[in-house]
Amino acid sequence: MPSQGILRKANILAVDDIPANLVALDAVLAKDYNLIPVNSGKEAISLLEKRQDIDIILMDLQMPGMDGFEAAARIKQIHDCHDIPIIFITAIYKEEPFVKKGYEVGGVDYFTKPFDPDILRMKVAIYASFRQKAAVLKERERQIRESEEVLKAGRKLSSVLESLPVGVLIADMDGRICQTNEEVFRIYKSTTPMERDSYGEILGWWDSSGNTIKYADGPLARALRQGKASHSETLQIQCFDGTSKMILTSASPLLGIDGRIVGAVVVIQDVTESKKIEGELEHRITRLVSLGVELEQSVKH
Repeated sequence: MPSQGILRKANILAVDDIPANLVALDAVLAKDYNLIPVNSGKEAISLLEKRQDIDIILMDLQMPGMDGFEAAARIKQIHDCHDIPIIFITAIYKEEPFVKKGYEVGGVDYFTKPFDPDILRMKVAIYASFRQKAAVLKERERQIRESEEVLKAGRKLSSVLESLPVGVLIADMDGRICQTNEEVFRIYKSTTPMERDSYGEILGWWDSSGNTIKYADGPLARALRQGKASHSETLQIQCFDGTSKMILTSASPLLGIDGRIVGAVVVIQDVTESKKIEGELEHRITRLVSLGVELEQSVKH
């Protein structure tokens, strides 16, 4: 389902064994909805077992093999289909016992033919709106639940790694840094909690080019977008006091209970001193080699 409150065009499953009836429904609803026609209850059940984006079902009652009552009852037993609104449309079963049975098997409305097209459009609009708004709320609940999972995993990781000489940063599924350990403050030379933007993201998490560590080919970006772990990548960062440091960084995706990526953990280690030592050693070796060459040349002359 769409996220961020954006409502897509509703999908309506129309179930009727008479093609002319499906054409009539299409003429009434196709302008505002995606109408998906099937010719039997069996076809409707098969489709609903494969798709999870049906918003409303328009169900004929008199069909050979499996009537609309039985089809509706079986649909309500399918996982994630029990709350799809079912509107019955019939030209025959108009008496009160049949109407009552329609509601008993899970229908939300009952139209008899000939029906008023305007009233059908209004009813469909109401049910579609409720269905999609409920889906948006469900998606938001899922995102909140996944964010809580990330924070829980972050707290567990931080408690394990707090005593180690590495910085640990936990990012949510949008790449916002939502938790760090104390070593991150030390590496960045920050004595106060890091400043955050309006989204709660930590500011100042920079690489040598002035971009955030979420840049397109960075370790955090790869973990979140591709699910790829990276290890021991060297980056130059700018600290809060304006100085630069070399760090080793590794990033791994965090997976939710359904196997989807819900965030990432980034581990950083300050290697500035070791890089300085390596640089000094290389410089001394180069200087010794140079002195050796100069000595050899002086002896020859």
